[in-house]
Amino acid sequence: MSGTENSNTETVLQVQNLSKTFPIYDNPARRLMELMLPWAASSPKQYQALDDISFSLKKGETVGIVGQNGAGKSTLLQCICNTLTPSSGDIHCKGKIAALLELGAGFNPEFTGRENIYLNGSIYGLTNEQMEERFDSICAFADIGEFIEQPVKTYSSGMFVRLAFAVIVHVDADILIIDEALAVGDALFSQKCMRFLEDFKENGSILFVSHDSSAVTRLCDRAIWLEKGKLRCEGTAKEVTEGYLEHIYAKQQDISISTFQSPPEEPMAEHVPEFEYWHDGRQDFLAGSSLRNDIKLQPFDTTSSSFGTGKAEIIDVFLRNEDGKKLSYAVGGEKAVVEIRFRALEELQSVIVGFLFKTIQGQVLFGDNSYLSLKNNPVVVKAGQVYKAQFAISLPYLVSAEYVMSAGVASGTQDEHVQHCWCHDALVMNVLSDHMVHGLIGLHMSYCHIKPV
Repeated sequence: MSGTENSNTETVLQVQNLSKTFPIYDNPARRLMELMLPWAASSPKQYQALDDISFSLKKGETVGIVGQNGAGKSTLLQCICNTLTPSSGDIHCKGKIAALLELGAGFNPEFTGRENIYLNGSIYGLTNEQMEERFDSICAFADIGEFIEQPVKTYSSGMFVRLAFAVIVHVDADILIIDEALAVGDALFSQKCMRFLEDFKENGSILFVSHDSSAVTRLCDRAIWLEKGKLRCEGTAKEVTEGYLEHIYAKQQDISISTFQSPPEEPMAEHVPEFEYWHDGRQDFLAGSSLRNDIKLQPFDTTSSSFGTGKAEIIDVFLRNEDGKKLSYAVGGEKAVVEIRFRALEELQSVIVGFLFKTIQGQVLFGDNSYLSLKNNPVVVKAGQVYKAQFAISLPYLVSAEYVMSAGVASGTQDEHVQHCWCHDALVMNVLSDHMVHGLIGLHMSYCHIKPV
């Protein structure tokens, strides 16, 4: 995978051939012997936490780091922050780094929240006068109330994160390093942090570690994937997170990753059953204006990457209108039928078919599958037969941009299933116009009244 490059942007962090090993002792006595009598002690085993890692971070760029537990993510960040010394390699940094690593790092548990604010300010090179000026703003961001005067050893993990994040927001950093911190915060605070990080990206740089692939794709320009201390791949956030999720899924299900390229069969127009539809009261106006939510639909991409057991293959994905005709253009707010055609290569029990609508960067907007609708009548498919799954929906309104739809065929239940074919970016959609004011998705509005009560 190749990442995006901007040669006109200054590099603020350069990691070159970085490695880190830790000695592993059989028991504490051997560790003591090496300290006291190094010439007499046998060499301990070495654990390679990082192995020849190289990457760069440019000004205004956000790079995500993904990988399973033990992959070396935290070790890498600690080396960059100078809390660990690399065994070999170089790290070159321009500007001030502020880091939110493990919970409680940089805090004295006996000190109050107020005292720890000043302590952390001094660590980052700020004077007491500067911290005094920012204290009220830090407290407002943390929003932990009177607990600011209590020892931090009494804090919950969420309160720790609130205070630590509030501090690094106010220390004039050039580079922020965030290691899984948002995972323990509540939803509202996590959204506040994400909004801050979006604004910070305009002038600062961020290294962001998270197991939440949607957060990585939403926030990051590029990503790197660490596996067993090695850099497995580097590329756009969407490419890397999709590859990482494929790998995790294949490992959990003990399946191989396969790519299918069967040509789609052109579907004929067909009858679409009537389904309930809440008409938007603005639809007639929008239909006759430049604000109509026109959506251009690209043909199914037979070369889009996919993975699964290989027991089924998706051969076409498209939309029909209420007259049953295959669409090359659709309109937001109107009825549509999502149709996914697939070929079973083996007989499969309890088949589930689903789809996800995503931004071109990979952020999931909405999606669904057949499980709940067919739970009481599980579907069995026969080898060699082509099947179609249809989902009658009302298309939401979408902001003018490019979107993709992924589709999948699995078997099992909602919670435990085996993926036979998951097709990334099966259908590409270009929204050409819209009336949206806020958000990414617009809802149907049957009526709007303003009148005396």
